[in-house]
Amino acid sequence: MNSLEIVYSRNVVEFVTVANEYCQSVEQVARIPAEANLQKMQKLLPLLYLKAALLPQTERVLDEELEKYVSEFDYNVLHQKWLALLNENDNFYEVFDPNIQFGHEAVIASISENLMDIYQDLKNFVIAYSLGNEEVMNDGLAECTEHFAEFWGQQVTNVLRAVHQLVYSNIDFEKQDINEEVQPGKGNPKWLDSFWGTDEDTDNV
Repeated sequence: MNSLEIVYSRNVVEFVTVANEYCQSVEQVARIPAEANLQKMQKLLPLLYLKAALLPQTERVLDEELEKYVSEFDYNVLHQKWLALLNENDNFYEVFDPNIQFGHEAVIASISENLMDIYQDLKNFVIAYSLGNEEVMNDGLAECTEHFAEFWGQQVTNVLRAVHQLVYSNIDFEKQDINEEVQPGKGNPKWLDSFWGTDEDTDNV
C-alpha cells in the first residue's frame, strides 16, 4: 500500500474523525459543566486509543520537519481552563512510571496536563492532515503514530483511570469556581497575567 492509499484508508479517516472530536472537546471545555466534560473524555479516550492502535504504519517522505500549529500560548490558555474546571481534583497518582519500577516514590500527575499533551500531538496532526497535501498528511500520520507508541498512548491509558474515578465520584463541581473565562488582567494566575503583560500588581512606569 503506497502513502496515498494509506492516508485515505478507512482506519486513518476514522482516526482523524475521533482525533478531531477530541480536540474540539478540549477546546470547548468552558461551554459545558465539569461532569459533562469528564463524561465526554470517558468515552473519547478509549475510542481514541483503539483507533490509534489500528493505524497503519508508514514511512516519512519529506526531508524537513513538519510545522507545529499549537503554540505555547494556545497550550497554556487551554491548560488553565481545564485547571479551573477540575480545581483540586486535577492531580492523581501515576500508576505506570519508569521511576516507580526502581523503588522511587509514587509520581503525582495532572489530568489537565495529560489531556493537553495528548491534544497538542493530535491537533498538530489534524491540521496537517486537513491541508490536503498527501506528503504532509503521510508524514503527519507517521509522526502521530510514533508519538502514540512513545508518549501519548500511555498518557491516554493513565489519565482514563483518573477520569473514570471522577465520573463515578460524588464530587460536587458546582461548589467550585469553574469555567471562568480567562481574560488578561482579570485576576488570573500571576503567570498568565505576566504572560499577557497585564499583571495588576505591576507598578505603572
